[in-house]
Amino acid sequence: MVNIILLGPPGAGKGTQAKRLEESRGMVQLSTGDMLKEAIAKGTELGKRVEGIMARGELVTDEIVIGLIEAKMGEGAKGGFIFDGFPRTLKQADALGDLMVRKGVKLDAVIEMQVDDAALVARVSGRFTCGNCGAVYHDVTRPTKASGICDVCGSTDLRRRADDNEVTLKTRLMEYYKKTSPLIGYYYAKGQLSAVDGLAEVKAVADAIAKVLDKP
Repeated sequence: MVNIILLGPPGAGKGTQAKRLEESRGMVQLSTGDMLKEAIAKGTELGKRVEGIMARGELVTDEIVIGLIEAKMGEGAKGGFIFDGFPRTLKQADALGDLMVRKGVKLDAVIEMQVDDAALVARVSGRFTCGNCGAVYHDVTRPTKASGICDVCGSTDLRRRADDNEVTLKTRLMEYYKKTSPLIGYYYAKGQLSAVDGLAEVKAVADAIAKVLDKP
């Protein structure tokens, strides 16, 4: 069982690599956004609190997010957990560390997916997905074989995220550098940080992550 954090700016490919790890190693991705939606959909006590907070336009507290993570960890995972989108701040990193001590588990690796900002902007601003099956495409690097038609399922429901544009991405990058990038130094000082080239081909990134995880 291996527990890891994937660190990197929006568009670095954390979600793609997390899905590969789920399929290949039986790990479970703990994505903050997905957990919030799931709690609301299930109508749990915590979910009702989250729904009320979001309805008021307020931010979900660290305490609630940690509660959601603790609940998901209680369900177990054969291959371990992938923390994606949490922690985002040093305070959250401390809270996650405390939770893992309480659970009697350890954090095995923190993998920073390094990217070049200009290349990242080009990557994200050309990205679109199939609304039916979720397949991901790109105007330049991975266009559909037939214009407007998904290669996988044949759907014509191809979508671009509203925030997948240069201006919005630069704002999100600034937010990442201000709040989340200090975690790189934090985990480096703990001897837990490894870096991979997040702009390499998907398989090459996956192989680099596997090397980190399989280190004796």
